[in-house]
Amino acid sequence: MKERDIIAAIKAYIKSIPNSYCYKNHGSYFGQAGLPDLICCIGGRFVAFEVKTDIGKLTPLQAVEIRKIKEAGGTSEIVRSLDEARAVIERLQKE
Repeated sequence: MKERDIIAAIKAYIKSIPNSYCYKNHGSYFGQAGLPDLICCIGGRFVAFEVKTDIGKLTPLQAVEIRKIKEAGGTSEIVRSLDEARAVIERLQKE
């Protein structure tokens, strides 16, 4: 499955959750390099997903941004499928 297909599935799922917001970060010259693919607010919690295929690898800059989000109290995860993203969201909803 292509990364864009995984992103579309996750985004559609998040949009189905009440009180949620999801933005697809399109990296550009004017944007912040290394930011995760999906920037979300789910039930009042900041959540960011870096989406990779089964063979995709995290860049050092992406790892730094994920760490910074976590240090700030947000949730940021690397996911490779809708099921992985759903598991993260379900875990957060239980906390």
